[in-house]
Amino acid sequence: MTASAPIPPALTAAAATDLAPHELRILVAVDRERGFSAAATVLGLTQSAVSHSIRGTERKVGAVLFERGRKGATPTAAGTAAAAHARRVLRLLDILAAETRGAERGTVAGPLRIAAFRSAALYLLPSVLERLAARHPGIEPEVFVVRELGAGTAGEVAEGRADVGIATIGAISPVPAGLIGDVLFDEPYSLVHLAGHPTPRSLPLVDWHENCGSYTRQWWARQDWIPKATVLTEDDAAVLSLVSRGLGMAIMPALSLNEAPDGIEITDLGPERPTRSVGYVTTPELASSVSVRALIRELRAARSEAGVETGGAESVGWCHTG
Repeated sequence: MTASAPIPPALTAAAATDLAPHELRILVAVDRERGFSAAATVLGLTQSAVSHSIRGTERKVGAVLFERGRKGATPTAAGTAAAAHARRVLRLLDILAAETRGAERGTVAGPLRIAAFRSAALYLLPSVLERLAARHPGIEPEVFVVRELGAGTAGEVAEGRADVGIATIGAISPVPAGLIGDVLFDEPYSLVHLAGHPTPRSLPLVDWHENCGSYTRQWWARQDWIPKATVLTEDDAAVLSLVSRGLGMAIMPALSLNEAPDGIEITDLGPERPTRSVGYVTTPELASSVSVRALIRELRAARSEAGVETGGAESVGWCHTG
């Protein structure tokens, strides 16, 4: 791939403020589609119009945003940052319109994008969204499951793809820079094994990628009975299925154990057991929006209903591998 011609320094810091919403939408489309032609098709524009817009945006911000090549358009570091900011600005414009329309009636309507890891989406959000719908029927939740690997749900918020992320946070791994949030509750880890097994700690360990160990790494390192995982699955549901067949034991957080299959026994790991902190993250701009504030109120109200603790044992951090 070859980069486009060097961009001269911006004439003034105000140049970027001249960016229009349609330029931001084109920037986001090219970043998403990884190509000028593909973005043009999605937007109903010509490729030349998209190319012209991106060149104009690059001049205004004073940086090359995409490397052009035969395989499409690859965002530079500046392009990745610009696209994230563009998504967040466009979302604020949507919020502006929605809350302005509802100001006189005291209501709000429109989508609320929520990124959540699997067990939170299955067992925490349903009751929260039920109450949210009762109080704010115009809000349209859009929930998508994101694995807590790499940037995880917080990354979706930072990149402007989600308004709120249900994330794993803690004292060692605080809310990422540029976002705000809070811990909702701590959920304990338990030993999970086939019911009635005489020596469950002798079983092989079954684990899954998201349970990467950073929550429990310090605790695990002090336990001489925990072997290296012999089976590594894609999610916690697969772990429970294997454990229910007697194929191993697992160490799992409380949310993952909702609706555990018959034949599984859940054993407390004692007062020194590790915990996982579950909370929410959002952007400072969106935190004051009606829909996000409403969701956060319902999340806080759900603390006592989650079937987990609100504090106590050691919390060892954020399950990020990259």
